[in-house]
Amino acid sequence: MKYQIAIIGGGPAGYTAAETAGKAGLSVVLFEKRILGGVCLNEGCIPTKTLLYSAKTYDSARHASKYAVNVSEVSFDLPKIIARKQKVVRKLVLGVKGKLTANNVTIVNGEASIVDKNHILCGDETYECDNLLLCTGSETFIPPIPGIDTVPYWTHRDALDNKEFPRSLVVIGGGVIGMEFASFFNSLGVEVTVIEMLDEILGGMDKELSAMLRAEYAKRGIKFMLNTKVVSLDGSAGENGETQVRVNYENAEGTGFSVAEKLLMSVGRRPVTKGLGLENLNPEKTERGNIRVDGQMRTSVTGVYACGDLTGFSLLAHTAVREAEVAVHAVLGKKDCMSYRAIPGVVYTNPEIAGVGDTEEALQKKGIPYRTVKLPMAYSGRFVAENEGVNGMCKLLLAEDDTVLGAHVLGNPASEIITLAGMAVELKLTAAEWKKIVFPHPTVGEIFKEAL
Repeated sequence: MKYQIAIIGGGPAGYTAAETAGKAGLSVVLFEKRILGGVCLNEGCIPTKTLLYSAKTYDSARHASKYAVNVSEVSFDLPKIIARKQKVVRKLVLGVKGKLTANNVTIVNGEASIVDKNHILCGDETYECDNLLLCTGSETFIPPIPGIDTVPYWTHRDALDNKEFPRSLVVIGGGVIGMEFASFFNSLGVEVTVIEMLDEILGGMDKELSAMLRAEYAKRGIKFMLNTKVVSLDGSAGENGETQVRVNYENAEGTGFSVAEKLLMSVGRRPVTKGLGLENLNPEKTERGNIRVDGQMRTSVTGVYACGDLTGFSLLAHTAVREAEVAVHAVLGKKDCMSYRAIPGVVYTNPEIAGVGDTEEALQKKGIPYRTVKLPMAYSGRFVAENEGVNGMCKLLLAEDDTVLGAHVLGNPASEIITLAGMAVELKLTAAEWKKIVFPHPTVGEIFKEAL
């Protein structure tokens, strides 16, 4: 059978493209080798946030006395937390499938292989298409550390499904995934150590706010080792004979090791490019090996588009969703163009940290003049009312003409208010123009108006 669009990958980019194209009346076939929703829905964004909300609720109950509420006994049930996570994921996967079915999308479960730009092989059947969208996502990258094959370790997928409670955990990698799991296990009482090669956690986020978040978690007992390189791994026996993992490292102070019951590898992800038959298309690639696309997500091969992690611009679900919309609009002949000016980044720790637009470090690297406006979150009445004894920071970066270049927030609910700043960055509003917007009172989002 022939389709107007064939899509490989059923993650945020793939299912968004399929739904958008289906709504527009195009005939669509979507190939997914595992489960609809991709990494984000099944083993990333949604399940981790479900676990983190349970941990946040537990934290709130433990410290309820700060709000004049007495809670006599507080405990948690890890197997039930995991079970609830699985229930949430199942519900949302069914929702995605329902939307696609409602828009007449043909869903094919199986591993697709590209024959050429107009033919896809899956199983014993060949599917013909006018346009091809590549939305294959990314996979966990495991570095070739000596000894990695001799010790048991977790990836984020293993940590999500674990129903046993480790007493200690070493996290290799202080990025978003590493910090979110460090936050989760720290809240539940696990002794956590985070080892990071760079001089600060959360590379890419605002450095000053990242340091503030690290200081907060250091107070809660997480041990951070920055500028530290892991050189090898090996097993060791604990006091009771149980197997432990020894992480050998080196830094400016010399060499040493850290021992823990569990090891979480969280050093990053890389686009899935193998096993697809991409060599039969031979699309042009960037210096970093990502598929090169233009502003309409078109590759160098006519009729072939790439969206999501394959492009290498931003390994974030919300970026993939917007890229997918742009790609389908290009197929439909609608005028549209992808912009990466205001892609929000969020880390769902407690407190949350979020940013959009440029960071100070990025502006300095580009040589763009700017001025910084910083304001404690305590200037928001709503924040003070709901965050007893908690500090936070709002930082705005303004150009010489007062155009909003970037905004960064440490404090709950940073994830929910950062879009306000994202719109200002995307629309290139000046401080005076943004300040004319009426913010409801009292809301935490008013912190932007206070800063302006």
